[in-house]
Amino acid sequence: MINKYLSSLAFMLLFITTLASAQNIPSPKEHFGFSIGDDYNLANFTQTEAYFKKLSASDRTKMVDIGLTEEGRHQFMMIISSPENIKNLERYREISKKLARAEGLTDEQARALAAEGKTVVWIDGGLHANETVGAHQLIETAWQLVSRKDPETLRLLNGAIILMVHANPDGQELISNWYMKEKDPLKRSLSQVPRLYQKYIGHDNNRDFYMMNMKESKNINRQLYLEWLPQIVYNHHQAGPAGSVVAGPPYRDPFNFVFDPLLVTSLDAIGAAMNNRVNLEGKPGYTSRSGSTFSTWWNGGLRTTTYFHNMLGLLTEIIGSPTPSEVPLVPDRLEPNSATPNPVTPQVWHYRQSIDYSVSLNYAVIDYAVRYHDEVLFNMYKMAKNSIDRGSRDYWTLSPKRVEEIKVAAREGQPAPAAGAEGAGGPGGFGGRGGMNVKYFDAVLKNPALRDARAYVVPADQADFPTAVKFLNTLIATGVRVHQATAAFTVAGKKYPAGSYIVKTDQAFRPHVLDMFEPQDHPNDFQYPGGPPIRPYDAAGWTLAFQMGVQFDRILDALDGPFTATPYGELLAAPKETVAASAKAGYLLSPKVNNAFIAVNDLLKAGAEVYRVSAAQPGVDAGAFFIPASAVAKTSLLRSAADLGVRANAAAKKPAGAVRVTALRIGLWDTYGGSMPSGWIRWMFEQYHFPFTVIYPQEIDGGNLKDKYDVIVFASGGIPSLRGGRGFGGGGGGAFGGARVEIPAEFQKMTGSITAEKSVPELKKFMEAGGSVVAIGSSSNLAYHLKLPVKDALTETVNGQDRPLPGEKFYIPGSIMQVTLASTDPAEWGMDKVADVVFDSSPVFKLQPGAEAAGIKTLAWYATDKTLRSGWAWGQSYLKDGVAAFEAPIGAGKLYAFGPEITFRAQPHGTFKLLFNQLYGASKAK
Repeated sequence: MINKYLSSLAFMLLFITTLASAQNIPSPKEHFGFSIGDDYNLANFTQTEAYFKKLSASDRTKMVDIGLTEEGRHQFMMIISSPENIKNLERYREISKKLARAEGLTDEQARALAAEGKTVVWIDGGLHANETVGAHQLIETAWQLVSRKDPETLRLLNGAIILMVHANPDGQELISNWYMKEKDPLKRSLSQVPRLYQKYIGHDNNRDFYMMNMKESKNINRQLYLEWLPQIVYNHHQAGPAGSVVAGPPYRDPFNFVFDPLLVTSLDAIGAAMNNRVNLEGKPGYTSRSGSTFSTWWNGGLRTTTYFHNMLGLLTEIIGSPTPSEVPLVPDRLEPNSATPNPVTPQVWHYRQSIDYSVSLNYAVIDYAVRYHDEVLFNMYKMAKNSIDRGSRDYWTLSPKRVEEIKVAAREGQPAPAAGAEGAGGPGGFGGRGGMNVKYFDAVLKNPALRDARAYVVPADQADFPTAVKFLNTLIATGVRVHQATAAFTVAGKKYPAGSYIVKTDQAFRPHVLDMFEPQDHPNDFQYPGGPPIRPYDAAGWTLAFQMGVQFDRILDALDGPFTATPYGELLAAPKETVAASAKAGYLLSPKVNNAFIAVNDLLKAGAEVYRVSAAQPGVDAGAFFIPASAVAKTSLLRSAADLGVRANAAAKKPAGAVRVTALRIGLWDTYGGSMPSGWIRWMFEQYHFPFTVIYPQEIDGGNLKDKYDVIVFASGGIPSLRGGRGFGGGGGGAFGGARVEIPAEFQKMTGSITAEKSVPELKKFMEAGGSVVAIGSSSNLAYHLKLPVKDALTETVNGQDRPLPGEKFYIPGSIMQVTLASTDPAEWGMDKVADVVFDSSPVFKLQPGAEAAGIKTLAWYATDKTLRSGWAWGQSYLKDGVAAFEAPIGAGKLYAFGPEITFRAQPHGTFKLLFNQLYGASKAK
């Protein structure tokens, strides 16, 4: 009896202790002063961080600092699970990593690990900070998982490890403070935010996840691909398509052809679970597939990069704003179909509804992960194993290009035997019913020359090896295994030096390896035959090795040699280079090495003299940098050689015709709200140590520009079209509800737009006085405003009027094209004769009569009718002989017009020099 009493007492004490512990953690309303989802209320990151620290007192949580943001805030990951799982996190993390990499495991061992393990589910929010539902659903979901004691929550906590990550702390602080600054709730608004909600790139922070230029991207990818390797990654966004509530998986075609089919079918299954959950709870308005624009083709987003790592990446886009909004009437959305089986009707929409939907979807994802945990875990292993297997043997990836090659082989060969005859339905055929003879399949998909690569060799003796190392680090930071040669080796008769790198494809993340080295082959995708094109979700082609100008060789056979594997996640340092011990006259730096521009900027800042070689000489390239010998120069060059991999060769004498380099006063255009293309260039200037000043339209309109600047750089979107309109607005704020706000006095100087009436005349005066303007992408419209003898090459004449080519005839979304360069012009020093460029609906020019007399020089052009390197180019023959870039004298100054996106998202290192070369002044050597 006493034992029973003591046992009951112990139970009661445990219950009271647990209850007290739970009660010590405040609800969101107790902490923030409002419930998450209350209309007209947002929490900033400072408040959110404090709340998550309070949640970390629970035995269901572990809070991890994953790194600093670009503005210096701490970025946190809250791990939530059962108390028992929290005690054993390291074991479950190791299981997840082992299954994801599949190295040395048998199927039986993998099944045992899957049975023992817990599904790891990543849920993030707030990446696009003006999409405020994302960060706030994170708060509400964390609170519910930590505080609820219902059977379902306890079951989910026991079966899963949930990683909750705030993707953009800086943005939440900015957006929430902007919204809440008004005391009157009815005056609160998310519009007119003065700057980008990520320090440099705003919305493009979801375009950085294979490149990882930003600190937040690095922090997140370290957890995704090196530390935890979750099976499911759920990325929250908004807003859903008009007339719906939320768009989610499964997604529309095309999917990327390097994926394992298990990935695609698994997305179907988890999408059905999400759709079922909201329908079960009476929450209509979920749409998928053709109901939205989202696909799984592109690499580079937070959720899309996961696909190339065999993870189930989920994106939802939901409506909602702290200021109540409406579900509009869109009649076509009211007809139930497989994309939208349960349409939502028009109604007033409150913020709490979006939060409730988001929590339900989170629970649906976690529930799926727990119900099918052994399948989800094992399938990730299986996809990894399949990748290793495909990289270990002859394999041909199916794609539209290969299908078309089969058709060409059939057209060029003999007609296939009739259906039912031998060779059609008989031996060697496909079984009749209109099928072709299998020999046409064999001609392509058994052609040894068309096999997928077994490995890629990145030679150490290429001109810009430090940039190649940067490329390899993007692979390593996403969990790819890279090998380095410890001695020289030979493959297929070609000798490679020691220090070269090898990336093999017999590894778990083979899809990502292929995607970074190989061209993307986007299908021709039209609304109907002969109709307009269907725009890809993002880019159609992006091959990073092409963008960065990396030299590599595809190896089609098994490869081994004196290779050492680099540890997972251990980044490579630029190879330490040498500075000539004895330099009689000075030192020479190659103009082909991007990092040489950092070295030169450091030299100029230190007070050293720097010259450029104006013409090629024996052993010296045109554009090479010459630095006269001095103690200051040697100290700076030694640092650059050690840290940047920049080699300084000895010069016995000063090269003939060397021109003194001076640092220019650089102005970089930007706009109120922030321009993402300008933000990328701002980040690039900081990385390459170019001093600059950000300038806004009012300052340009104010004139006297040459008194302050020598060169002004306009990113794409800066100059309006000749047909009118305003310059690029930038997209830092957003329009998810609320009235237009008054702009505080401190930001007034940033307002205004570049106009033909005020701005263009001042820019013309600036150039006439000796200044230079670099215009990139659509900003090359400036040439038309200046009435230069150039025209748009992508037009046709209809009824005597020029009009842009319609999409049915010409359409190139984001893709990689090849241009031919003059290469000897100072604007292109350090470039090869051909270059891969990012074409994103880019301008193409045709020089008119009088252009040569006006001194206009072509810098780059599309030399053939087939210049596509990666992506989708419908009607690319229209590009033939079109001018991609030119320079034009304007008085004593110059306009440099670059149609391609030579700085696109700070990825195309191969074309950075086309900008950098224009950022130095010159004076004749004495």
